[in-house]
Amino acid sequence: MKRSGFTDLPLHGGRVPAWLHRRMAKLGRAIVEVMVADFGADEVLRRLSDPFWFQSFGAVLGMDWHSSGITTSVMGALKTSLNPISHDLGIFVCGGRGRHSRQTPNELVQIADREGLRGAELVRSSRLSAKIDNTALQDGFQLYLHSFVVTKSGEWTVIQQGMSDASATARRYHWHSLNIKSFIEEPHSSIYGENMGQILNLVHKDAARSRQGILDIAREEPIRMTQEIKHLNMPAHHDVQVKDIDLKRLGAVLYLAHESGISGFEDLLLTRGLGPRTLQSLALVSEVIYGTPTRFSDPARFSFAHGGKDGHPFPVPLKVYDETIKVLNDCLSKAKVDISEKKHSFRKLHTIAKSLESDLNPDSGKFQELIEWERANSPKYGGRTVFDDKTIRQNKGTDSGESVRRNNQLELF
Repeated sequence: MKRSGFTDLPLHGGRVPAWLHRRMAKLGRAIVEVMVADFGADEVLRRLSDPFWFQSFGAVLGMDWHSSGITTSVMGALKTSLNPISHDLGIFVCGGRGRHSRQTPNELVQIADREGLRGAELVRSSRLSAKIDNTALQDGFQLYLHSFVVTKSGEWTVIQQGMSDASATARRYHWHSLNIKSFIEEPHSSIYGENMGQILNLVHKDAARSRQGILDIAREEPIRMTQEIKHLNMPAHHDVQVKDIDLKRLGAVLYLAHESGISGFEDLLLTRGLGPRTLQSLALVSEVIYGTPTRFSDPARFSFAHGGKDGHPFPVPLKVYDETIKVLNDCLSKAKVDISEKKHSFRKLHTIAKSLESDLNPDSGKFQELIEWERANSPKYGGRTVFDDKTIRQNKGTDSGESVRRNNQLELF
């Protein structure tokens, strides 16, 4: 079995406020719909099984860029928004946190009956992936979340998360069914993480006799996995720091969004009311959808699309967030009728930004100025955090036609 990676995250309490959850569900659905239309449902599973992409996806949805809550909130938002259209989309989200995780087998059987899938095999895969990460490999993390995502083709991915009281961290595990060989011998080609002493590892190659006594699978001839596992270890600090960001990549996005002379996406620019700040968010969303795996090594960068619910790197700009959702939904609706030029322009955003990187020499000393600028201008974009009792008073004006603001931002990179 290919376990595609895992992520260590600092524990973070609190709940996702309703105003953010609604938007996460809408934007998450729009992003997935675009991906399915362009790449197919199975590609969505591959992305979800990549811990770096998953973290970037959660950050662009406005969740705290590094905390444990990103897993629960992202999977909850996807289950809420995708399941009502799951038959047409071809993607089904099962399980969740706590009691919802225990409903996974029943949900899988129901989906299998409707879609003609092998329900018993899906249930077995769900239970085995959980048992391996929670029992066969005892690394100090107790599972409390298990999400199982399956497509009409029968391909699946598991995203599950455990908690360690000793280290005050959570660990997210990713599984992908693409190259299934064996669950029970060396499913991980390697494991990275802080050394916490000896652990019980019943999937080690030397534990064959123990496995025979525990699991009745003596007739299987396990095959060793060959693909290297990915590990994302998020820092304990809550604020976004310059060391967390690839400044050339972020600088290219800012330059693209605020330099009016750049061409290549005219149809998108003609969207009424679309200004540089929304274009900045759309460029990062475009990369989440179309970027290659190497582009997600710095997930914190994607928090510069819609901030974070706790105000890091800045409050969630609700006006910009809603405009991003509107643009994506508009691209989708037009694409169902014909080949949308607007969607084509949106797709090109990330490639144009990438092409600008080589010519930029970002000034790391001004990184904090960028964050302070975003916070200072947060009220005019409807900036909001979980600490606000109500939306921050919105200043008059729109997201376009502010040349002074655009020039100030360009000075940072």
